[in-house]
Amino acid sequence: MANNSEDAIEAEIQAKNLDAPRLTPAHIDEQIVSQAFHVFPGTTLTVCALTLKNGFIVTGESAAASPENFDREIGCKIARENARAKIWALEGYALRNRLAGIA
Repeated sequence: MANNSEDAIEAEIQAKNLDAPRLTPAHIDEQIVSQAFHVFPGTTLTVCALTLKNGFIVTGESAAASPENFDREIGCKIARENARAKIWALEGYALRNRLAGIA
């Protein structure tokens, strides 16, 4: 799911009619077919694994510096956001290959 910053950037790109091949927040979200979370027992370390359409898995992590501040729901949100951010780089690389006629 796109965040407010991504939505604002997407709106600006569309307003400026920048229509060359590119990635969109929707495209990134369309790559995700499932998600799984794990909080390691006795820690604040939360890992999110996002499985993509092609079967590749990206992971994201989060950890509270102070155990007193740990909240599983927040940890999962941050870990998912961190995993999703990695998809941008992977999809950007794949798009650049296609544009260069490599893939």
